Amino acid sequence: MRLRIEWSIIWFLRVVGGLVLIVTVTFPFYWMIIASLTPLAKLLADPTDIGIHLGDMVFTTYPEIWNVFHFSRFFANSAYVSLMTVAFTLVFATLGAYAVARLRFRGRTFLSRGILLVYMFPAIAVAIPIYVIFSKLGLRNNLNGLVLFYLAQTFPVALYMLHSYFKTLPPDLEEAGRIDGCSRLSVIWRITVPLSLPAMISVALYTFMIAWNEFLFAFLFLDSPSSYTLPRGIQAVANNVNVSQQLLMTGAVIATVPVVAVFFLFERYFIRGLTAGAVKG
Repeated sequence: MRLRIEWSIIWFLRVVGGLVLIVTVTFPFYWMIIASLTPLAKLLADPTDIGIHLGDMVFTTYPEIWNVFHFSRFFANSAYVSLMTVAFTLVFATLGAYAVARLRFRGRTFLSRGILLVYMFPAIAVAIPIYVIFSKLGLRNNLNGLVLFYLAQTFPVALYMLHSYFKTLPPDLEEAGRIDGCSRLSVIWRITVPLSLPAMISVALYTFMIAWNEFLFAFLFLDSPSSYTLPRGIQAVANNVNVSQQLLMTGAVIATVPVVAVFFLFERYFIRGLTAGAVKG
């Protein structure tokens, strides 16, 4: 009887804790969406009204901020930067992780253990030196320069994740491919990459979210509105005194929805990729 009561208490605490967590996480997104659809006069009259009033909802703010405030350009810039970062990170991290996991060379142990040392330095500590270097190289106010920086930012974690995953794959399959006449690159492309799909998707999601949401260096490097990414564009629009809170919430929804959609679409691969390399064998 006592054991049953204890389990009931544990179950109750889990349910309550789960509900509190769900409400805490989802409420900002809910309020953001409601605020973007609420008429400005009503939003100003009672900002605490977070109910759903279907008859009062307006959708004109979305085409307005998309066209008038050039969010279509910001969205395209963010998509370009994020997808290019994902592509380059996957290519270089796959080759680097395979080399660390499979090849024997001097410094291999130090490299495999020191991959994440770069994260000992906070981003703000290197902001000024990188700003100066990029300015001298002509990479400031350039989306390709931003891609280069995001590649350097995401590469260590991507390399670490793939390296851990590759070590769990049986090398016999790759050796069989080499016996059949495949080159090292062919083995990676035909055998290693297909077997590592969950880890590759996890790395792609992680890289995409970093590149899509990053603001600090986009703010430092991008000066021209034509090259703004979404976080930088939202900040620029927020500085306009004529822009209402309703429009800002609309811009935030546009910036948030793609990341949330991509994450939920590939969530199962993301979880598998994060946990598969945790146990070797």
